[in-house]
Amino acid sequence: MMHNHKNESVFVSGDEAVALGVRLSRPHVISAYPITPQTIVVERLSEMVEDGSLVARYIHVESEHSAMSAAMGASSVGARAFTATSSQGLLYMAEGLHYASGGRMPIVMMNANRSLALPWSIFGDHRDSMSMLDSGWIQVYVEDAQEALDMTIQAYRIAEDSSVLTPLMINLDGFILTHTYELVEVPPQEEVDSYLPPFSTPNKMSLEDPKSMGFSTSPADNMEFKYQQHKAMMDSREVIKQADKEYAEIFGRSYNGLIDCYQCDNAEYILVTAGSVTGTARVAVDSMRSKGIKAGVLRIRFMRPFPEQEVRNTLAGAASYGVLDKDISFGYEGTMFTNVNSALSGTAHIPRGINFIGGLGGRDISVQDIEEMFEALRLCPAHDYTEYRKNRIRFVNMGVSIHE
Repeated sequence: MMHNHKNESVFVSGDEAVALGVRLSRPHVISAYPITPQTIVVERLSEMVEDGSLVARYIHVESEHSAMSAAMGASSVGARAFTATSSQGLLYMAEGLHYASGGRMPIVMMNANRSLALPWSIFGDHRDSMSMLDSGWIQVYVEDAQEALDMTIQAYRIAEDSSVLTPLMINLDGFILTHTYELVEVPPQEEVDSYLPPFSTPNKMSLEDPKSMGFSTSPADNMEFKYQQHKAMMDSREVIKQADKEYAEIFGRSYNGLIDCYQCDNAEYILVTAGSVTGTARVAVDSMRSKGIKAGVLRIRFMRPFPEQEVRNTLAGAASYGVLDKDISFGYEGTMFTNVNSALSGTAHIPRGINFIGGLGGRDISVQDIEEMFEALRLCPAHDYTEYRKNRIRFVNMGVSIHE
């Protein structure tokens, strides 16, 4: 372990932690447009550029679509780019997300998870980012401010790897993480510089080596480009694990790669989570364990690339599992639940799964709510298929389920 304890401890919000991580990553261009609850990120970065602690070109653009366009322009000439958004702003960027991933531009973007209108809401759920899973971006969901800072640095290391060259979206739960203050360790610049090399890519516009960055294809070769994107995303799995391992060696903090487990080794009932609600779920697990119930939590850190093998290995031995989605694909089920179910298909033992839909529009999810989820998993009918299907998808704090 090379960790030398030279870190500075600061009391900051999740938004500010991201801004500190961006500064340590030395971006060349920041394209900024404010939207609640992301605004603090770009405000702090503007102050850093103004006071000289961050040497970068700060571009205050007129919309989120322009923010993504400016980041793409910077990346396409070999500059390290950063932007941030939230909710409707992310949707306004949607066209650009596909351009950026198709052009293999390793932009890093912070998204403050916030519900989508209508009804209008500034509070957090995962419907914004989950709707962009097919845009070709790597997606990570962090649990706290420390992970937000560390993942911002790791994000550039992952996205800019020559075998990846894929943009990366860091998701923070709106208000719960973005505006909550925590004690965060800030690593020294020289150690970050040793971990994150200067950005270099052959995939850029250049007078010395001209190439087109915005081309068309025919049906004869379009699929080959899409295959290359898919392969790069799949290859990023090992890059993510290696980036985390090396980060731990230098800075003393590891997030276990694609997933993070708590009390799952001998768990009979496992709840799958993403983001900040995981901390609440751990408290509930401890409570259930004190009652003799073998509960565990599996936190999915990366939704893309999806940790298929890790999820399968963790859940295969459980009696039943639940997925807590802060998202719903209307007319079916939660997006994370769909992905987890797919990962389990084809295994010898497929445990019964319940999809808990909760936290939409920022509704609170308490320890008691999660204890009730574990009770539901414990009582999940193993043999009565009709009864199981009847209550497979349940809305937390509403007392209703979707009957098929």
